[in-house]
Amino acid sequence: MKKLIKNIDLSKKYELASLVDYQEGKVISRTLAQGRPLSLTVFAFDKDEEISSHTASGDAMVVILDGTAEITIGEEKLVLTKGETVVMPAGVPHALLAVEQFKMLLTVVFSLE
Repeated sequence: MKKLIKNIDLSKKYELASLVDYQEGKVISRTLAQGRPLSLTVFAFDKDEEISSHTASGDAMVVILDGTAEITIGEEKLVLTKGETVVMPAGVPHALLAVEQFKMLLTVVFSLE
């Protein structure tokens, strides 16, 4: 059977935030699944690093695993901390900024149509 989750050992216990390490001046990512209908990626952002405004073709859910992020969705700015979640709707511009170092799980769900 084809391995659907990649870049991680299966049947092993993990703390999700431990899958990526902070690196000075960088955004680090580890893709766990990529394709339709789902993409899973764990990110670590150093303080003041960002992903500039862009749109996605699927709904994108962010779960903050550590630290603090400012997430802009359309014209609204939200500050999220560990344990908080937001969904960035498909087609709506969004951006992320590390207020302090933060880690997140990004799940993007795409339409099969």
